[in-house]
This record gives sequence, C-alpha cells and structure tokens, in this order.
Amino acid sequence: MLNNPTLYEINTRIWIKKFDFSHPKSTLRNIPITYWKELAELGIEYVWLMGVWQTCNSIIDKYCFEDFLKKSYSKALKDWKHQDVAGSPYSINDYIVNPLLGTEDDLLWLKDSLNQNGIKLILDFVPNHFSAGSVLLQTNPEIFLSVSRETFRNEPHTFFQPRIDKAEFFAHGRDPFFPAWQDTVQVNISNAAAREFLIGTLLKLTRLCDGVRCDMAMLALNNVFKNTWAGVLSVACHQNSKTEFWSQAVSTVKKERNDFLFLAEAYWDLEWQLQQLGFDYTYDKRLTDRLKYSSVSEIAEHLKADNSYQQKSIRFLENHDEERILTVVGKEKSKAAAIVVSTLQGMRFYYDGQFEGKRVKIPVQITREPEEKTNTEIQLFYAKLLKICSDEVFKKGSWKLLKPISSWDNSLTFQNMLAWEWQLNDERRIIVINYSEFFSTCRIKLNVTGYSEELFLKDLLNDIIYNRSAEEINSLGLYIELKPWQAHIFSM
Repeated sequence: MLNNPTLYEINTRIWIKKFDFSHPKSTLRNIPITYWKELAELGIEYVWLMGVWQTCNSIIDKYCFEDFLKKSYSKALKDWKHQDVAGSPYSINDYIVNPLLGTEDDLLWLKDSLNQNGIKLILDFVPNHFSAGSVLLQTNPEIFLSVSRETFRNEPHTFFQPRIDKAEFFAHGRDPFFPAWQDTVQVNISNAAAREFLIGTLLKLTRLCDGVRCDMAMLALNNVFKNTWAGVLSVACHQNSKTEFWSQAVSTVKKERNDFLFLAEAYWDLEWQLQQLGFDYTYDKRLTDRLKYSSVSEIAEHLKADNSYQQKSIRFLENHDEERILTVVGKEKSKAAAIVVSTLQGMRFYYDGQFEGKRVKIPVQITREPEEKTNTEIQLFYAKLLKICSDEVFKKGSWKLLKPISSWDNSLTFQNMLAWEWQLNDERRIIVINYSEFFSTCRIKLNVTGYSEELFLKDLLNDIIYNRSAEEINSLGLYIELKPWQAHIFSM
C-alpha cells in the first residue's frame, strides 16, 4: 500500500463524453493515453471511476422524475432533457460494465493501461442495495430483505412489490436518518447467503480493479443494520450476524489479493470502527465540514487525533455528493483548504473539475454537465500544489502538528494560524496557513539544532527565499505574517 496516496474521482458517464470528438462513441478503451499521463504527472496514484456498473433503464421513468430531483436537475443544467437522465449509478443492476462505457475487456484494458502509467484503478462497491429493477430479484431473491404483505401495505414508501403477479415484498434500501431510496432494493446483510454473494462479487472485482470505494460502508455494520430494520428482521437474522460483514469480506479478499484497497464512505463517528475491521482508508467528512464552517481551533483539535487514525483518513473538499468548494467558500478560502488537505497524513482525494475551478454540483442521475470556463488561476494553483506535495517527504516522511504562539504581547491573531511539519532524513517542510479573513502573525518554535546560524527558508508555494537567524528561531520562534487565507510551504 502506498504512503499518503493521492486519489482522483471521475464521474465516468459524464466525463467519457469529453472524448467523443475523436470517436463516434467513446469507450473506456478509447481514452487517450496522454490523459492518464497528465494525471500521473500531477502525482495522481489512484483513479476512482465512479459509476461504471450497469443500471436499469426500466426504472428511470418510475423513480427519477420526482419533483425534488427535477429541481436539482434544473439547478445544475438549465436545458436538461429527458434523455439526460440515466438513473443513479448507485442503483446497480449487477456488477457488469455499463454498455454505454464499453465491455469488461475494455475495462481490463484500461486497468492495464493505468497500471503501466503508475496509476491504480478504484471502482464502486455498494453493499447496502441494488436497483429496484435488478435482475437479481429474479435470480437471487434470497439475498434481499423480504417482508410480509401486511408490512408492505402498512409502509408502501419503504417496502415494495417488484412484480404484481408474484406475492413477494421487499424493502427499499435506506439510511436510517432519511426516507427509503425508492429506486433500490435492500440487501439483507445479516443473511449468510447475502454475505456469500457480496464476498463472491468482491473476489471477482479483484481481477477488474485494484480496490473498491464502498458506498455508505457503515450501513453494513451489525448494530446499524439491526437498528435500521429491527422491526422486520427475523430471529434467525439476529442470530446469524454475530460476526461483522466487513471483517469477513476484507479478510477473505486480502487473502486472495493483499494489495487490494478498501475505501469506506463513512459517517457518524464510525470511521475508527471500520478501520479496525480492515478498511485501508475511511472518509474524513468531519474535516471537510470543519474546513468549510468551523473555527481554526476546532480544525487544529481535529488534527490531534492519533496518527494511526489520521494515516487511514481520506482528506477531501469535493466529491460527487458535495457542493463544489469554490461555490461554498470562495476562491481564496478554497485554496487555503486545498493546502490543508494536500499536506496532511492520509489519502489526499480530489474530484474531476476541482482543478479547473468548476462550481456546479451535478446530480448523479444525469449524464450531461453545463459548460464551465476553466479558472486559470485555480488550475495553476493546483498544478503547483500537487507538484510540491508529490515530493517524497510528503509521502514517506513523519508528520507533526505545530503550535503557533503569539508574535508579541497581547496579539491574538496567532489563533488564526494552522501549522505542521514533515521530515524525512534531511528533508523538511514547514506548512503555515492563515485560515482566516484577517491579517495575522505568529511565531513557531522549531528545532534548528545542526543548522547554520544564517538559515535559508525557501517558500515553495510563493517562490520566495527568506533569510532568518537560527538563534532567533530557537529562542523566540520563527516569525510569520500572512494575509487572509495565505500560506507558506517552507523547505528547510
């Protein structure tokens, strides 16, 4: 497993249309090799192709044109048409490549091409549900959560009858804090047959990709599943689920392929539990939200978590579920936030369009996006930042949180500063960020033993060299002053 790797997510059904100019119908095999080389040059080590699996066209008209969905389509794409709506990529028919994207051979060709360029392939795995129109309801009905006719009649929004001519009733997939997802059918994760089917699927995926991003991974935890479906689970199901599904799944797959990566979309402070069950990395959504809305002290406190936890955390500002960071916080704060997530321990995660400064969040059900002009300033900023952070010291070095102190009596603006360092042998990087809208100053105590008295600090981010006294840094601390949302990345 790579140290502090970099992940890039692509909304595949939209993104692939960018290449139609060179092919009547682009497939996963037709993507120019130069595209992947450019990502590799940016330091991208994993590509997550979101939404490659086959969905069910038969359910689109029934479930994908509710008022709230149509409003979201109109917000993102004013001229959207019926044919732009292809259904959620998380309402999967089966783990077969979507014919709109190509074939399994095309996917394998792409994986090999990526691997040859130093990039590994991540694909979706959805343990909680399949499409409400999935063929598996006919071939493998035993893996789904079935209910009685009475239960269905009492809650027709949560439960459904797939076929009028057959007295079978199932639950829609759901998150316990929200109404059921109407376009899905719930997997009975406490059922031994369901677990066997899902683990078998994962074993097949080890041939097609290098890892999986597991959608809403915490929903498959025993306590979460039982609490969500307590009223309809059988006694046998309660008894069967003593072992955690993820413990079974990860250990089985790792025996087959030890380098296969498990990434968890996770919330509700269950990230640590999922890490203990074998996940290589888990979402750090709390950091995302704190970078948007919280104080500097809350962000700094978050970064005091145990290193073993932080090293398995996925740091991000955007993904297909999040509003674009530029829209939420503006240009300057978004750049400061990007420096934070790019220079911390763990997996650094970016979303297609983030480097170009896109502002529109696209609902996952639609497969076309509006034209947006590239923000050249943002593009150049990310190119520089990723190049800096691809250095070996940010990959294999040791990370340490630093504590800014007041630069002079009664000055409190040091509280606006975030600071940490990386060190690998003689290589050292000091990161200082003014994460506020105010001009701020601070001092930072650094160990400069072994350095010459005249000490040069090269700011890699701003291309400036500072000449400082080692004695002053040792006694008073390194003096820092920064405009709002500005930062230093010093090489020492």
